[in-house]
Amino acid sequence: MKRINTIDFVRGLVMIIMALDHIRDFIHVSSLTVNPTDLSNTTPALFSTRWITHFCAPTFVFLSGSSAYLSFSKQQNLVESRKFLLTRGLWLIFLEFTVVNLGIWYDIHFGILLSQVIAVIGFSFIILSFLLRFSSKTIGIIGLVLVFSHDLALQFPSAITNPVLKFIASLFFAPNGFPITPKFIFIVGYPIIPWLGMMLLGFAFGQSFENESETRKKIFLRAGMISLALFIVLRLVNLYGDAVPWSVQSKFTFTILSFLNITKYPPSLLYTLLTLGVMFLVMRIVEGAKNKLIEWVSIFGKVPLFYYLIHWYLVHSIMIVVLLMQGFQWSDLNFQDFNFGRPKGVSGVELPMVFLIWLIVILLMFPLCRWYANYKSLHKEKQWLRYL
Repeated sequence: MKRINTIDFVRGLVMIIMALDHIRDFIHVSSLTVNPTDLSNTTPALFSTRWITHFCAPTFVFLSGSSAYLSFSKQQNLVESRKFLLTRGLWLIFLEFTVVNLGIWYDIHFGILLSQVIAVIGFSFIILSFLLRFSSKTIGIIGLVLVFSHDLALQFPSAITNPVLKFIASLFFAPNGFPITPKFIFIVGYPIIPWLGMMLLGFAFGQSFENESETRKKIFLRAGMISLALFIVLRLVNLYGDAVPWSVQSKFTFTILSFLNITKYPPSLLYTLLTLGVMFLVMRIVEGAKNKLIEWVSIFGKVPLFYYLIHWYLVHSIMIVVLLMQGFQWSDLNFQDFNFGRPKGVSGVELPMVFLIWLIVILLMFPLCRWYANYKSLHKEKQWLRYL
């Protein structure tokens, strides 16, 4: 399948931004005690470092759907496409609960198992594989229904008392934690239904990438403007689309932050409209453009899973090095209780240092991703490379 430069760039851009969020989670001095989007104790700078990363997962999931469409369109083989989506979906779920979770927690006992974006893409691929017999228009309509109606189902899991049914409902509709044993907890961070909706929309939108560049620009602009217009109207009326309404704050800056403070867990309708709307406009801007920056960023977008898996271990290892440089001993590190290894007491770095470490991580990741992107390009006959 011929690569779409716009997809590679936008996906690469959000992969770069995503690393900032994880670095802040691991090593910012207040990340274990302060919610950066809690307007009662955040700052505009801290809020912004979290808010900007809201665009990562929706873009990644949406474009995964678009890439699935382009692959299916080229192959024109329902059986083979379904087989690939099924096997890739199962592979992603396996990676989430092994490689990714080990990278997040550095806990060889796997006391915490977190289901997030890689697993939900895997589940969505599996479901999409059974929908391939429908037209892309029908799949897009299903996606729209899921995205626009999901907010109505948010209270559904909480109303269930049976623990097994509650777990299943949470897996599909709303985040929750489930202590399986005293030493093992399973956390649903990314429920399937809303993210599946985004992937199905991405699959239906995949046809747009088959058009000429100028036509694509018009489609991207129209989709972006419609999404953002809907976001503004629904957000202003405060009636539907997000569980947390905005309100006037004591400072104008925080009123703006309140208006933009949309819900990611689970992704609300307004969250989806805002993030995908901005994604469409970015695609409109970069469509057909060629320069060194676009080439550089696109390297990350060509090997997103490779980047995603490695960056967890790089970021987590840097965190440990920083803590040891701050005078902590290995025995001080706490890898239980959601601490990532952070010791009790004051630890971590301030926001400027978070940005510096972010830059270091990106610079270290670039040659690795460039090497792997070149390797994939030179060995297209190796089918296993499609899975990494």
